[in-house]
Amino acid sequence: RLPPAGFGTYPGRKRGAVHPQTVSFPCPACQRDVDLGERGLGSLFRNLTLERVVERYRQTINISAAIMCQFCKPPQLEATKGCTECKSSFCNECFKLYHPWGTQKAQHEPTPPTLTFRPKGLMCPEHKEEVTHYCKTCQRLVCQLCRVRRTHTSHKITPVLSAYQALREKLTKSLAYILSSQDTVQTQIAELEETVKHTEV
Repeated sequence: RLPPAGFGTYPGRKRGAVHPQTVSFPCPACQRDVDLGERGLGSLFRNLTLERVVERYRQTINISAAIMCQFCKPPQLEATKGCTECKSSFCNECFKLYHPWGTQKAQHEPTPPTLTFRPKGLMCPEHKEEVTHYCKTCQRLVCQLCRVRRTHTSHKITPVLSAYQALREKLTKSLAYILSSQDTVQTQIAELEETVKHTEV
């Protein structure tokens, strides 16, 4: 819902000046208008669990509208497999043709056919949910269900992106230190080899 544009003038305002457009949204619980700012719905956090529920619902709705193979010559056959890496849907024959045995593509894992391919994220082996957080105490990735379990109650948990950036910075510093001391190590190795030769003589 967009607020109505203001009209008229008052001291300090130029005629026809436009306010930055803000978007308000009714709260589902209390129905009060909540100001979402200039970015609108884009500033809200994504609910990944709800997204998956909606995606599953859409797939059940789309069962009646068959997804066709994207590689068949006319007449096209109905798609039976999808490939997240190729971002395409295939019939059985085309899947075998485009994923030949002994090639890198043969490693692609088939999925149900779909028209909307999302990048495949890391999945929690216990709950089969996408991992979204990193437990610093256990030093492992966790999903939303793992996060609310008692085993992680007092643990320090951060979003995956924050943990990734922190670990990347740490590794970059360690790598820079190793590369900076590489010449010194090579010199010491050369000196030791020279000493070994001298001792043998």
